Amino acid sequence: MTDETSTSSAPAPASPSAVSAAAALPPAPPAALAPPAARLQRWEIVAVLGVSLGASGLYALVDFIGSLTAKQSLSKQTATLNGSLAPGRPLLDLFLQLLNITLSLAPVLLVFYLVARSGERPSSIGVDVRQPGRDLGRGAVLAAVIGGSGLLLYLIAYHIGVELNVVAESLPDIWWRIPVLLLSAFQNAALEEVVVLGYLVSRLERLGVRPSRAIAISAVIRGSYHLYQGAGGFIGNAVMGIIFGFLYRRWGRVTPMIIAHFLIDAVAFVGYALLAGHVSWLPAP
Repeated sequence: MTDETSTSSAPAPASPSAVSAAAALPPAPPAALAPPAARLQRWEIVAVLGVSLGASGLYALVDFIGSLTAKQSLSKQTATLNGSLAPGRPLLDLFLQLLNITLSLAPVLLVFYLVARSGERPSSIGVDVRQPGRDLGRGAVLAAVIGGSGLLLYLIAYHIGVELNVVAESLPDIWWRIPVLLLSAFQNAALEEVVVLGYLVSRLERLGVRPSRAIAISAVIRGSYHLYQGAGGFIGNAVMGIIFGFLYRRWGRVTPMIIAHFLIDAVAFVGYALLAGHVSWLPAP
């Protein structure tokens, strides 16, 4: 009598090309949560935004109202992005800069904790390093397109009087100036893209919010915490949020947007440090 188990055919393993193609697909929309879980998810979103960029948006709104009601026009006012925290005391200033950057990344750690607590990995919201070459290429192209367009929008908004004079940095001219500016650029990129892109959009979709509406909410929040720069800061960053949101839905990845955001801010901060006061087209501090 023949052994049936020895003659049955086993399923063929998937080819490497099929596996890689499947890995490149955007994540499927998450299943809607049951009412009790959905209520907790809403509270979680409010809590995360309340200790991070949502609170920054409220402060920026009040700051913008203050700028609008000031006696000076917006173009005569300044908004400093990276200023000294201990003028005249460079070593203390360095420690405070590093402490500020480190603590500003706490919401990213909180998001990763909440993701892990739900049984997921950071890759579930699009954060990983599995495709370094592709992510770097995508990020560089995005930075070139959005960074160049953003600079043009800023200069137009400034000259028509709806944007403050944005001073990208006013740090002392000392050895740690450029490294701190690069760290600040990374902090901005990681915080914003992890919280308002990967985390917020994925959690809103889990609550049953349509992807387009989730992207719009994310973009408005992104614009809100740039209001302290003026109307141009809000509009430019909201448009950037829409672009990043749709690309996130298409690629299922946040890492390219982190790279793009870092490159945009790094060029803006370091470029300002090198060019301010030396070129006529850049508003002087």
